[in-house]
Amino acid sequence: MSPIPPVDPRHWINGRRQPSLSGETFTDHSPIDGTPLAEISRGGPAEAAAAVAAARDAFPGWAGTRPADRARVLHAVADGVEKRLDELARVETHDNGALLRSHRRGVMPRVAHNFRFFADWLTGSLTHPDFDTGSRRNHVSWDPAGPCVLITPWNAPLMLASWKIAPALAAGNTVVLKPAEWSPLTASLLADIAHEAGLPPGVLNVVQGYGAEAGQALVEHPDVRRISFTGSVPTARRVAAAAAAHLTPTSLELGGKSPLLVFPDADLDLAVELAVEQYDNAGQVCLAATRLLVHEAVEEEFTRRFLARAGALVQGDPRDPATDVGPNIHPRQLERIDGFVRRALAAGGTALLGGAPHHELGGLYYRPTLLTGLSQDAEAVQEEIFGPVLTLQTFADDDEAVALANGTRFGLAATVVTGDRVRAERVTARLVAGTVWVNCFYVRDLRAPFGGSRRSGVGREGGTWSFDFYCDLKNTVTAQEAGWTHHG
Repeated sequence: MSPIPPVDPRHWINGRRQPSLSGETFTDHSPIDGTPLAEISRGGPAEAAAAVAAARDAFPGWAGTRPADRARVLHAVADGVEKRLDELARVETHDNGALLRSHRRGVMPRVAHNFRFFADWLTGSLTHPDFDTGSRRNHVSWDPAGPCVLITPWNAPLMLASWKIAPALAAGNTVVLKPAEWSPLTASLLADIAHEAGLPPGVLNVVQGYGAEAGQALVEHPDVRRISFTGSVPTARRVAAAAAAHLTPTSLELGGKSPLLVFPDADLDLAVELAVEQYDNAGQVCLAATRLLVHEAVEEEFTRRFLARAGALVQGDPRDPATDVGPNIHPRQLERIDGFVRRALAAGGTALLGGAPHHELGGLYYRPTLLTGLSQDAEAVQEEIFGPVLTLQTFADDDEAVALANGTRFGLAATVVTGDRVRAERVTARLVAGTVWVNCFYVRDLRAPFGGSRRSGVGREGGTWSFDFYCDLKNTVTAQEAGWTHHG
């Protein structure tokens, strides 16, 4: 493996690099072939406390900065991301195994876009409504909340970090970022970029950590005013419990078990392409529609086309432009994926495609898999696998389709493929999901709210909803005839 550009693996606290007080580190390995990439500083309560203190001390100055000046810095961060786009893409591909071409063409440009969007929203679309109530004038404002703890996952490290950091900073808050230990490197590069863009010390801090050692101390800290977490349901429960001690507002974007519904009037070529797209990032996408629900009248033809298309996917090194499916992130994740598949097969399921690790490639590569013959209450249908594993079920009518789609404890997203507009409107109105796509997939407009229902999360972010979360909303009521005495 060719070496990646140098990355400083220490914490970024109060505008400078710091090792852990304990001197401890942990090794970050590439999922591509297991190569050690860096020794990462292993943070804990001491580093968490120092980062929150830095964010607390920097908050008044940053909150008092004019919105136009905050926006200027965020645009400078976006400029820095674009200037180092190829470097960021190569580092993240080595670190989390996602396709290099995807990082170059889509992911890293989206990181820059996230910063630009919230900078522009701050100075343009974010309006403070005034309205009269009789002889009183009401003025609503979004006031910065204070230090925010942002905890991000390993499957899209920098994109999801920027999705949280950009609105938090735009709103006037300060940030402590805790990246996932399985893909920590681009968070360190972002700290460098933000510093070069002119972000003052303490406004953005990055604490590296392993497991819950640093994260738990951060979410328990009494000076933290907002917590935004993306990750698993079990970890979210711990985050929510810690936040409850101080009544810290918390946004939780969690897992999914999203359905893709294919109706008899669907364009089957489109349906197949959307279904195959669910293998993106080796299936490690929370929004992935991993449950294929296909009308029984078209199931045979859909399956034939799907197997031909999915069977042609190229699996291998994510740096190769010809690769369609790369490795999974970590040996524990590969073991988890294979466990789900083995139990499904033992319970009577059938693998129409894949069904095992890719033994020829070795390492962390799992074959794209399609399971059928499973009941609605089967574990592989009900639980998030987070790997390249889809299940296939059939339905007889719209009512059964909706019942199957809503028949899990999750509610993050859903995809509907139909040629009938009336059916689309009727079905989408009944689906339990934070986002529903019709004849498309993975379209994310930052003006729209994003989040999940049921076990898929709490709260919404995006557009004004991000500012609603990262701010304290205040209504000021003033008498129109106040009899002001002017001074000065």
